[in-house]
Amino acid sequence: MRTTAIAPPLVLPRARLRAWTLAITCGLLMSAGALVMIPLGAVTLFRARRLYAGCARAISLAVLRLYGIRLVVHRRDRLPRTQTVFVSNHTSTLDVFLLVGLGLPNCRFFLSGFLRKFVPLGIISSMMGTFFTVPQNRPLERKQIFARAGRVLRRTRESVYLSPEGGRIRTGEIGPFNKGAFHLATDLGVPIVPLYIRIPASVDPGFGYDARPGTVDVFVLPAIDTAGWMLDNLNANKERVRTVLVDAHRELRAS
Repeated sequence: MRTTAIAPPLVLPRARLRAWTLAITCGLLMSAGALVMIPLGAVTLFRARRLYAGCARAISLAVLRLYGIRLVVHRRDRLPRTQTVFVSNHTSTLDVFLLVGLGLPNCRFFLSGFLRKFVPLGIISSMMGTFFTVPQNRPLERKQIFARAGRVLRRTRESVYLSPEGGRIRTGEIGPFNKGAFHLATDLGVPIVPLYIRIPASVDPGFGYDARPGTVDVFVLPAIDTAGWMLDNLNANKERVRTVLVDAHRELRAS
């Protein structure tokens, strides 16, 4: 008599099931937000960028709440209302939600054009007036993107955020910086405000989607005056700002 073995039903580990469930729910939440923003944009002729940024902030904070993440901002003074270039370390996939959730005043963002393939994120970020970048191996296109951004920001007097960190290195230290943010700040003649993002290992999803509940801290560091900066000193000024974030990283990690 032959017997046939019956495979046991596939059971996902509890942690993986949670990660997939939250990722799908997050995608649905962002899709719903994008679907609300499109007719809102049509009614306002796609000219109410600050309104769309407010919607994007609400979506970002909802995503953080969904994951059980509490955002705590540490700063001595109010965030600057005048034109500013904001920069930060690049920690994980949470960064985009944390930074938009901060509500940086009258601020546009730079974002990798690769992320537009995630359609809801592409719609939301486009309506916010985001500048989409291309990889470093396409320098001519990058130069054109930054030149256009400079023209737009000079006209609108808006602030801008971009991460100069090219990539997170395995040791957990802050990686090398690209020059675009510092070229832009020099060109506009506006201060740079560094932001240090600290995500505990118990929360950090890295560049995946499995974020866990906990508290994330964002430290608003003192503004760096760029008056008198020259493009000839771009590398030195870039390293000066990187040193500020490296010092913050090491000091806060040690504490």
